[in-house]
Amino acid sequence: MSHEPHAASHTLDRLIYMANQIGGFFAVQGHDKEVAGVADHIAKFWNSRMQKQIFAHLAKGGDGLKPNIKEALQVLEKRQQAQAAQQQ
Repeated sequence: MSHEPHAASHTLDRLIYMANQIGGFFAVQGHDKEVAGVADHIAKFWNSRMQKQIFAHLAKGGDGLKPNIKEALQVLEKRQQAQAAQQQ
């Protein structure tokens, strides 16, 4: 019996928690700085596996993510897609 589905959901729950916590840190700076700060922090400090997992969760609706965090993830994902397109 594999515990992978449980481990994956636990990891996702942790990523959601961390993303919301990062947002809380930047929230006092106002909406625009919160969104930019969260996007920059996740870009710098989360590995690609973590980012892919949270982006996949966002694509499914992003349950548990605060609205500004969803926005920050959308900004980051679009930024990364634009960078990838420039490299081609």
